[in-house]
Amino acid sequence: MSMFEDGAAKNSSSSEVEVKIDSNGKVDQEALRHNFNFDKEFEELEILAAQANEKPTFVDRMLNAEAHLNFKNKNHMVWLLGAFAAAAGLLSGLDQSIISGASIGMRESLDITDDQMSLISALMPLGAVAGSIMMTPLNEWSGRRSALIISCIWYTIGAGLCAGARSHHLLYAGRFLLGIGVGIEGGCVGIYISESVPANVRGNIVSMYQFNIALGEVLGFAVAAIFFEVKGGWRFMVGSSLVFSTALFLGLFLLPESPRWLVHKGRYGMAYNVWKRLRDITDEGAKLEFLEMRQAALQEVERTREESRLQSAVELFTIPRNRRALTYAVIMVTLGQMTGVNAVMYYMSTLMQAIGFGPKDSVFMSLVGGGSLLLGTIPAILFMDRFGRRVWGYNIVGFFIGLVLVGVGYRFNIDTQKAASEGVYLTGLILYFLFFGSYSTLTWVIPSESFDLKTRSLGMTICSVFLYLWAFIVTFNFTRMKNAFTYTGLTLGFYGGIAFIGFIYQVCFMPETKDKTLEEIDDIFNQSAFTLARKNLANLKRGIM
Repeated sequence: MSMFEDGAAKNSSSSEVEVKIDSNGKVDQEALRHNFNFDKEFEELEILAAQANEKPTFVDRMLNAEAHLNFKNKNHMVWLLGAFAAAAGLLSGLDQSIISGASIGMRESLDITDDQMSLISALMPLGAVAGSIMMTPLNEWSGRRSALIISCIWYTIGAGLCAGARSHHLLYAGRFLLGIGVGIEGGCVGIYISESVPANVRGNIVSMYQFNIALGEVLGFAVAAIFFEVKGGWRFMVGSSLVFSTALFLGLFLLPESPRWLVHKGRYGMAYNVWKRLRDITDEGAKLEFLEMRQAALQEVERTREESRLQSAVELFTIPRNRRALTYAVIMVTLGQMTGVNAVMYYMSTLMQAIGFGPKDSVFMSLVGGGSLLLGTIPAILFMDRFGRRVWGYNIVGFFIGLVLVGVGYRFNIDTQKAASEGVYLTGLILYFLFFGSYSTLTWVIPSESFDLKTRSLGMTICSVFLYLWAFIVTFNFTRMKNAFTYTGLTLGFYGGIAFIGFIYQVCFMPETKDKTLEEIDDIFNQSAFTLARKNLANLKRGIM
């Protein structure tokens, strides 16, 4: 039991009602209108809300450690919550890209070898693996907002260690701790936003997080360019995360805890206080949504009494429908990461120098790649729901072409054909990041739609672990693979080869989950992968993408 659970649930309405479940697995709102006495229910909720304010426990005070902003227009509070929560992506993106520019100064200042630099770069995604594992219990035990606050603390400690490092060992520790912050944040932001904001703006606000990650990556390259010529500038680069983590840490104290999490923990009075700040409770729909949320929480409590968490976890692997969804989601994550995006991001300055740019110019030119990645996310946010998941998955062709051009760019002699080398390379780099920016939005959309409700949390955690694990493996082995394959062999042969295989896999085995109900998605994953492939190929022959 969580430390935040108390007797609040016992004081809530105990009225027994018959609640119907609709075809999407949601509580039927017409049944709620019929079965619930609105006046009585909300009179009791007002009493519970007043009790939560008058006699707060120590835990209540912890959960209520915020500015308690209350806008007349509830949309203002919704967008404030969404903006600050999604801004966590800036931290993640900045800390991923900043190492590209900082590595040049680090090598000179601390006499760092290639192998040590590989580990410094790769320890952040390895730390994110640990953070992803920690994320689920933190989310459950301390709450969504509290978990984000904790991630800011990890960011701050990690950035401080990196900025003050006097040896590569402290850089190891700092980058690993930064990664823990990334891993915790990555799983918390979407859950916090989706549980707090209305459904009609949920997609747009959640999409802001992915956009902010790309924006943070551009910001990281820009910060590196700003401090490149400053003495000891690399310390300012890696320490810049302190500014953003502190701003986010303070900003989170303007926001409430997730009302759904509070209801899940039986703290109905506090949840209703938060709900009144996020919704117009004179609207019957907002009242129905709160009652639906409470009823769903009660049903979840009943379900957990009958079935242990271990049983739910085992079902992810033993039930064929769930196992196929997990296999597909993990392959989706693998295809994205194994095309080398993190390695290219972390070693952007090194790659630029290999085609003839000087150290300073290589840092500035890194903005080209980061900017392309940012621009690539915009069409995905605007049009992915219109064209569907399968069509959007074909973006993998674009970054395969980009990787081919990047590899060809290294084949020119930079002494006699420098302009051609840089032109072909930069064209390939821009294409690669543009198309990868669009494709990357599928990394979380597909898994979130594929798992059923009972296995979604564990499934998403496993996907997150694989995401960062592959990022660690690719980044850590980049220098060794580059020496073994050459630049052309690595970018065109290995990364490009993975992209080509990925395209074939997508064409054959990628399901279309756009606008599908839970039952329809169940039908998709209840059939074998080869049955799905036959249907996909048959549809392609008929001109259906």
